[in-house]
Amino acid sequence: MPRLDGKTALVTGAATGIGRATAVLLALSGARVVLFGLGDAELQAAAAECGGQAIHGDVTRPDDVARAVTACGAWLDIVVNAAGLIVPDQPASVSDEVWARTLDVNLTGTMRICRASLPLLRQRGGAIVNVASVAAFNASPDSASYAASKAAVVAYTRSLAYAHGADGIRANAVAPGWVRTPMSAYEMQLLADQNGTTPDAEFRGVERRIALGRMAEPAEIAACCLFLASDEASFVTGAVLVADGGGRSPTQNRAV
Repeated sequence: MPRLDGKTALVTGAATGIGRATAVLLALSGARVVLFGLGDAELQAAAAECGGQAIHGDVTRPDDVARAVTACGAWLDIVVNAAGLIVPDQPASVSDEVWARTLDVNLTGTMRICRASLPLLRQRGGAIVNVASVAAFNASPDSASYAASKAAVVAYTRSLAYAHGADGIRANAVAPGWVRTPMSAYEMQLLADQNGTTPDAEFRGVERRIALGRMAEPAEIAACCLFLASDEASFVTGAVLVADGGGRSPTQNRAV
């Protein structure tokens, strides 16, 4: 039986990757879905795929955020914040511009959506799922602003959980490891350019360091979001669900 019949969901970053996969899965589970994000053609295609409503906009623009929340109607049951970006940088050389932009999208954008959604979520309770990253716990030297933003998303999610539990609102985070998305493809291309290899070679190198020997597909992270958004997680709040295929365990090279 559909698990989300009669519920309305707002998904950010819904044009591609984890956001798109989550929007599709929530719709398949019975929810009415509002898809918010950039990439107008891709966003429209995602909305058509799941029978949802596309709202083109940027989480860094308060007016766009307000339009997305208004499109949800009189109430809102589920919010999934999957909008994000990564720009490789290092602590000693990260620019103010990259730092500010990364935190504005990944952290402040998440906050803006949650803040604007809370009045609707209070109508009958609901669930917030914020997409963080294992970089929040195991940062690499090349992810200074990204790791900081995702660690802050975890802390912000816990603050939400304890501030609004009495309102019947649950707030949790998903912390994915490597996922086959346009973002990871971009990172693999940068590594290939740096190392004189190919993106496929870099993908294989990463997968040898994961216990399950592969990256996740977006649909697998979407399934984690669905669980946390559903009534099956009715006593789960303030939690972080790590979905990294064992990537945080001690690493070793595997045979190709």
